[in-house]
Amino acid sequence: MITGTTRLYAIIGDPIAHVRTPMAFNDWFASRKIDAVCLPIHIGRDDLPRGWAGLKSMVNLDGFIVTAPHKGEARQLCDAVEGDGVHTGVVNTVRREKNGRFVGTLLDGRGFVRGLQNEGHKVEGRRFYLAGAGGAGTALAYALAGSGAAALTLHNRTRAKAEKLAAGVKAAFPACDVRLGSANASGHDVAVNATSLGLEPTDGHSFDLGSVDRDALVAEVVMKPDMTPLLIAAKARGHKIHFGIHMLNSQLALMMQFLGLEPTREGA
Repeated sequence: MITGTTRLYAIIGDPIAHVRTPMAFNDWFASRKIDAVCLPIHIGRDDLPRGWAGLKSMVNLDGFIVTAPHKGEARQLCDAVEGDGVHTGVVNTVRREKNGRFVGTLLDGRGFVRGLQNEGHKVEGRRFYLAGAGGAGTALAYALAGSGAAALTLHNRTRAKAEKLAAGVKAAFPACDVRLGSANASGHDVAVNATSLGLEPTDGHSFDLGSVDRDALVAEVVMKPDMTPLLIAAKARGHKIHFGIHMLNSQLALMMQFLGLEPTREGA
């Protein structure tokens, strides 16, 4: 039951109807009998500064999750940034400190890597193809390289963004073979869609699925629907597939730790 003492959490984005975070958070709160609720808040693409001021004014709002397209701008609006948010330039989780400051971090990449591992897919020593150099793509690129991926090929519709991301990842993780690619995803162990393509049933693919090696894993970051057009087509071709929801499920504990709702485990 929501009362006057219920603490508020949220997820902000544009669009917002596809998100799964409120269900995951509210199930977590209910299972632990925590007097809190998580709500979806639709803030338009060009309206984040105004929406941010509104969030700041809500003194019973203790934190929120940030999804596309706001991750980059949210990092700039935070009063402080920690962890992966520092070198990626984007955040996806923000907590309110006791003094009212908003502190952000990025957990998408760590959640994606943990999701792969939880499903039995090795990261270390494997070759990854990554389509998308936005907020999700940036998070995944740093996390995959930092988790021991042997090679990482980056492809983005705007090549300049992929070039900038590649340079940053190379500098941070020189042991990983980072290069720019095209829509051709051949020669990789895992092909990942890290764009927003897949939210709608009529969406195309962010890379040429026909070029993917037959024994390669095809992975998503889009969480809803579970079976995106890419995963439907990949399964039909006989590929093993990896759902976007694994990224959220695997980073849920990380989010709760950052928000101060669960003790931080050593090594987490």
